[in-house]
Amino acid sequence: MAILDFISKQFIDIIEWTDDSRDTLSYRFPDEDKEIKRNAQLIVRESQIAQFVYIGQFGDTFGPGKYTLTTDNIPILSDLKGWKYGLESPFKADVYYVVTRLFTGNKWGTANPVMMRDQDFGVVRLRAFGIYDFKVVDPKLFLKEVAGTDDHFRLDEFNDTMRSRIVSVFSEALAQSKIPALDVAARYAELGQALLPLINPQTTSKYGLEGTCFVVENVSVPAEVEQAIDKRSSMAAVGNLNDYVKFQMAQGLEKGDSAGVGGMAAQMAVGMAMAQQMMNQTGGILGGQATPGIQAPGAAAAAGAPGSTPDLFTPAQVAQLLGVGESDVMASLESGDLKGKKIGTQWRVTRAAVDQFLHS
Repeated sequence: MAILDFISKQFIDIIEWTDDSRDTLSYRFPDEDKEIKRNAQLIVRESQIAQFVYIGQFGDTFGPGKYTLTTDNIPILSDLKGWKYGLESPFKADVYYVVTRLFTGNKWGTANPVMMRDQDFGVVRLRAFGIYDFKVVDPKLFLKEVAGTDDHFRLDEFNDTMRSRIVSVFSEALAQSKIPALDVAARYAELGQALLPLINPQTTSKYGLEGTCFVVENVSVPAEVEQAIDKRSSMAAVGNLNDYVKFQMAQGLEKGDSAGVGGMAAQMAVGMAMAQQMMNQTGGILGGQATPGIQAPGAAAAAGAPGSTPDLFTPAQVAQLLGVGESDVMASLESGDLKGKKIGTQWRVTRAAVDQFLHS
C-alpha cells in the first residue's frame, strides 16, 4: 500500500481549476513537480481555455469540455516530446488556464495631456478618462506578451500595465481620428464607439485582447479653449450682429433728448464694446481705412470748409461712427438696407442715409 500511495502522489490524474476570485486572468496548474500520467482527465470549464506549454514552447490548446489525455488529442505535444510509440509513459508539462470571460468596468485615464492638431484651435492638449470592458481572445499571445510565466496573474497586476497601453493606443487613435476638440468635449458616447474600431486592431494584434466597450466619461480642454467655446456660445446667443448694433444705436439716439449726451454716449459705448468682442472672432474691426480727401463726420464743417453739407462718408467712416466692422457696413450697402452711392468700386454714404438707416 505504501508503494501504491507513493506512486499515486507522483502522478497527476485530474487537471482542473475553479476560479472564485473574479479577478484572475491566468493561472498555472500547480503540478508540484508531478508528472501527468497517461489517460489523465483534463477538465476545462466555460469561460476557460487550457494551454499546454512544454519546455518553453506552446503545445495544444483546449476549450471548454472534459478530455482524456492521449496522443490522439495532444498531437502538438506529442510532436514536441518526440514520442515514437505513443503516449505510454507519464510526462511533464505546464498547464495554464486563461480566463476568457468579460472583464468590465476597468478604469483608464491620461496621465499627461494628449497633444492633437485641431482644425478650429490649432494644436491643443486634451485630458480624458473613462472605463472599458475587455476579454482575452488569443490565449497564446496573451501569455507570451502580458502574463508571461506568472503562476497567478491577477487584474490588479494588470491594470496599471494595461491602462498605460490603452491610453497609448487611445492617444494614437484620437490623433488619427482628427475629431474636432469641440466634438470631443460634447459627444462622449459617439467618441467611444468611433475609437473602439481603431483601438481593437492594435490591442488584439499586440496583446491578444479585444475591447467590447470603450466609454469616454470626461474630456477636459485647456482654459483658453474653454474661453473660445464660451465666446462662440455668446455669439450664437446674440444672433445677427448687424441688427443688434442697429438696435443699440437707435436706442441711444432716442434717449439722447432725455438723457443728454451722456446717455447717448453710454449707449454708443455698449454697442461698440459688443461689436468689438464679437468681431474679434472674425478677424477684428476693419476700421481706420478712410479714403484720403474725405473728412470724418463734421470735420469739414468745423474747419469752415465750403460745401460741407451734405457730409459724405466712406464705408470705413460709417463703420467708425456706428462702432461696427466695415464688412457689416458693406453687407448693409449691398443688401440695400443702408442707402449709398457706388462710384466705380467705391461707396459713398450721406449723413441723411446713415440717420435713416439707424431709425429704420
